Amino acid sequence: MGSKALKILAAAYGHYFNITAIFSKRTAAKKAFLLFCTPRKGRLQAHQKAYLNQFAQQEVSIANHRIQTYHQPGKKPLVLLCHGWESNAFRWRNLIEKLQEAHFEIVFFDAPAHGATSGSELHVPIYESCTSALIEKFKPTYVIGHSIGGLAVMYSQYKNPQHSVQKLVSLGAPSELEEIMNNYQRLVGFNDRVLSALDHYFKECFSFGISEFSMSELVKKIEKEGLIIHDLTDPIAPYSAATRIQKNWKNAQLITTEGLGHSLHQEQVNNQIIAFLEAS
Repeated sequence: MGSKALKILAAAYGHYFNITAIFSKRTAAKKAFLLFCTPRKGRLQAHQKAYLNQFAQQEVSIANHRIQTYHQPGKKPLVLLCHGWESNAFRWRNLIEKLQEAHFEIVFFDAPAHGATSGSELHVPIYESCTSALIEKFKPTYVIGHSIGGLAVMYSQYKNPQHSVQKLVSLGAPSELEEIMNNYQRLVGFNDRVLSALDHYFKECFSFGISEFSMSELVKKIEKEGLIIHDLTDPIAPYSAATRIQKNWKNAQLITTEGLGHSLHQEQVNNQIIAFLEAS
């Protein structure tokens, strides 16, 4: 679908939510949230399956999902990898090569509604639940997350700090839910009545409002050592998210890149990650 068609479709959704909110704000919020949490892509393609078939695979039941995990043995401590939105475990192939060369043990997985994992929706609370459960099961020493995966990793260590984890890496992660939802409102074009209803829906479902979820505030309670890598020109998660998080995360360092975009899968990034993991 072309960009023009997507804009028309988004505007149609916004109009639908606005009309629905006249009759039922909760219904409008529920439908707007469902759209927000539903990925349009990220399922495995044939070449991705072929790559992932080289790894030992195991389905793990977590929070009514069948989470597809992949395992690479190694002599060094275990690294858990958490991918981003509309992606899957294949996205880690470049970093996996570096981790293999350095002899790390690796576990990585497809998030709910992505790759070979069940489900049709993904949001930070469910991603955090899956991440925390996998940390409990596999006992990784290091946990790395990209984008929403980075957000889930940090949220996991805020809610459920686990003794096995020594270091965290966050790549291109956002920070403020309010900023994310304001962008969603601009993209789809729903009105403030719908946004207010979404705020109530978040409080009802997750016990926090839109303005209350701020990773830059939550990281104040994270004591693990952290590495934040973020690009100045990131078009998805603004660079300011990284600076706000780093300011309040007392044991984290920030590496700034320029011109690498949001994905951050380049060799220089992967080399910096390996160096961070291997540093005493």
